[in-house]
Amino acid sequence: MDAGRIEGAFRPTRDGKCAAAKRGMVSTAFPDATRAGASMLRRGGNAVDAACAAALALCVCEPQASGLGGQSLALLHARGRTVAVDGSSRAPSLASVRAYRGRRGAAGQLVGYAASTVPSTVAAVGYMAERYGRLEWADLVAPAARIARRGYRITPLQSRLQECSLAGFMAVPSRSGARYFLRDGEAPHRPGDLFVQDDLARTLEDIASGGYRSFYAGAMAERIGEDMRRNGGLLRADDLRMVPVPAERRPARGTHGRGLRIAAMPPPAAGGALLLALAAMRRLRRRAPARPAGDPLPDVLAAGAVRAALERRDAGMAGWWDAPVRGAARGAGAGVEEDGTGSASGRVRARLAGEIARAVGAAAGAAAADAPAPSAENAPAPSAADAPGSGETTHLSAMDDEGGAVGITQSIELVYGSKAAAAGLGFLYNNYMSAYETADASHRHYLRPNAAPRTFAAPCLLFRGGRPWIAAGSPGSSRIVSAVAAFVGRVVDGGADMGSAVRMPRLHCSAGGTASIED
Repeated sequence: MDAGRIEGAFRPTRDGKCAAAKRGMVSTAFPDATRAGASMLRRGGNAVDAACAAALALCVCEPQASGLGGQSLALLHARGRTVAVDGSSRAPSLASVRAYRGRRGAAGQLVGYAASTVPSTVAAVGYMAERYGRLEWADLVAPAARIARRGYRITPLQSRLQECSLAGFMAVPSRSGARYFLRDGEAPHRPGDLFVQDDLARTLEDIASGGYRSFYAGAMAERIGEDMRRNGGLLRADDLRMVPVPAERRPARGTHGRGLRIAAMPPPAAGGALLLALAAMRRLRRRAPARPAGDPLPDVLAAGAVRAALERRDAGMAGWWDAPVRGAARGAGAGVEEDGTGSASGRVRARLAGEIARAVGAAAGAAAADAPAPSAENAPAPSAADAPGSGETTHLSAMDDEGGAVGITQSIELVYGSKAAAAGLGFLYNNYMSAYETADASHRHYLRPNAAPRTFAAPCLLFRGGRPWIAAGSPGSSRIVSAVAAFVGRVVDGGADMGSAVRMPRLHCSAGGTASIED
């Protein structure tokens, strides 16, 4: 890997989607949120301050993807150490498989008040700001409140997603989400419409003055609890009062070539699957002979590696990096720490990566020999899994000039969450109750009180020379792993600059074997 060439090939773009700076950087999916984070750097804040302000702003201007009613998971490097902040939401005390019987099957876990877990985004962002930030809490919340009060312009994507979500909004008897987020409470907003959220602005102003804990105690918690009780939800004020301090966990760690180390989000997130996919893809690249331009085999191999990593995660192997051991672990290849302190995770990952590479390489090689050349005639038709509206999340990254770096992936689960909103408070409840296992009681994410939901969040930090080099992440539910893996592989192994790596078409393969590629 030639880092100098990769960095030298990067070019800022006129639309601002690729930019360069010397004193810090913030990247989000919405310009207003990016500006909110960058303003904290200009005020003397660090990367954590910038990330927290941007995260709160995204709660305002990307309501289809995240919000005060959702959850946030973060990976950060601050004060010389790297930590994962697990801001997972939790199932309410009244939640159980039995509680959903008679609620029209799985519908109660997808739409409406009973679909929501206990919101944790405010706690996660507040905790990070309090422990690792530098600026006052009120300063971090102010940009989000200002955006809500002044409004922002609806994007074509948001208009399209509102149209896709119209039936869900109307399925909530109170129409609370529709009244807040649809035009006149009944139709999708048009692109360019000014969207003002006065109730959400007041909620944010109250949180700014009362501190982030005020969201979980006192009048606001009672209001949420009563709203839930009145509309058949399971969440109560006591659940909010019992929201735990976000857990600091050891990141999942790996290497990717000489001198490049990777930190990723541990369970319940999908950082382990990401590292396994990267290790397998790297082995496959080393083994595969040179291919002519346009040959599909490299993509087939990458898809197979992602599928195998997701399959192993689904099989319950998500926690295999949790047992560090002392001693050297050299020479085992990609995925093993090279700093003299080995880990069981690195050895297991190296073994699994080798197994995946052998199996995928053999299967793909056999299939490629008989495969017809790609054409529009034999291309598969889009499947329902490829349809817009099947899942939504947002990610942001921030860096400062002191060596600090943060990646936050936050979500309200599916597009516009439960489609039900907190009356008078202006935010949507999530529908993370749909992300639990309901058949196998021994499963890590079986539906029970206080259990954390499944998530594919996979923020990661790449370190070169012991310092953060790249902070990356993606939205996309199960496609997060393939998107981030492809990005890292294209930069590190392919030598692409960051802008080019992001613009290249994405390929994904589910654990079930359904492959899709951007046109």
